Amino acid sequence: MSTTPADENPLPADNPDEHEALDLDSAEVDGGQHESAEEGDQNEAVEPSPESQLADARQHLLRGQADLENYQKRSQRELAEQKRYAALPLARELLNVTDNLKRAIEAAVEAGESEQLVSGVHMVAEQLAMILSQYDCLMIDAKGQEFDPNLHEAIGQVPSQDHPPGTVVQVTQVGYRMHDRVVRPSQVLVAVASTGAAGEEITDTGGKEEPTE
Repeated sequence: MSTTPADENPLPADNPDEHEALDLDSAEVDGGQHESAEEGDQNEAVEPSPESQLADARQHLLRGQADLENYQKRSQRELAEQKRYAALPLARELLNVTDNLKRAIEAAVEAGESEQLVSGVHMVAEQLAMILSQYDCLMIDAKGQEFDPNLHEAIGQVPSQDHPPGTVVQVTQVGYRMHDRVVRPSQVLVAVASTGAAGEEITDTGGKEEPTE
């Protein structure tokens, strides 16, 4: 009768923890490979095609050409504007000479100077005015016109029954403009409604308005 020796050990049983660790490692490897494949697919999908790149390059080229044309047009306008008003600073300085010649003529007339002297100074003033007109620097017609703050500078008000309120009744200094720019505004006196001794407004017919009760 045979018996199994007591010291003979059976085969060791498998460790479940080791199997689980192996399974997790395999899953991680498979998952990593799957994610890498997905990232590769996404990169391939995002990369633009040669046709798309060519279209983008054409758009950039067209925008650059449009910007260049706009810059050239703007530069040409600015250059033309500078040429048009290049004489404006000189004209502004020459207006002081015109004023002085006008004062000299008035003073010579009041002092009873000879007619030849007055005529000579007057001729110089006319020549200067002609030179200014050649550069389109012309006088502003102000007297009798409605006050315009863009063209006129009001230095006082004059009560008047003969002119509507806001009308220029006197020009104390002649203004000039070059093309559509004012070289200097006209200094003027502006009409306001005339009032009576008691502060009542006087109408155009000369009658006073009845005070309201």
